[in-house]
Amino acid sequence: MLGYVTIGARDSEASGKFYDAVLTHVGDERKFADGGWIGYGPKGADSHYFYVCSPFNKEPATSGNGTMLAFKAPSQEAVDAAYAAGMANGGTDEGKPGYRPPDGDKFYGAYLRDPTGNKICIYIAK
Repeated sequence: MLGYVTIGARDSEASGKFYDAVLTHVGDERKFADGGWIGYGPKGADSHYFYVCSPFNKEPATSGNGTMLAFKAPSQEAVDAAYAAGMANGGTDEGKPGYRPPDGDKFYGAYLRDPTGNKICIYIAK
């Protein structure tokens, strides 16, 4: 079981704007921003599980080729809204919202990259 996930950001402010817009649609919110770190967790809860920050080693942040984070959404409408919010806040398209094989009408997802190039999926599975 994962405890938390941290990804690098070239520009924490731009990445924070992107994730603020996207994660609100899956039930998460910004919990803190301090010293270039931004933390996210479930709305109304006193916890966080996802962090965006500049790399500790001071080297430029890069996205991992083949690395992707997937955020579970509560509905198909939330997938659509999260995708639109991400695209409006510095994201780039990696796959518009829609049903994906091999699960036919059981997996609905959208794929995009944040301002640093990290790939994410917002999805709902039945």
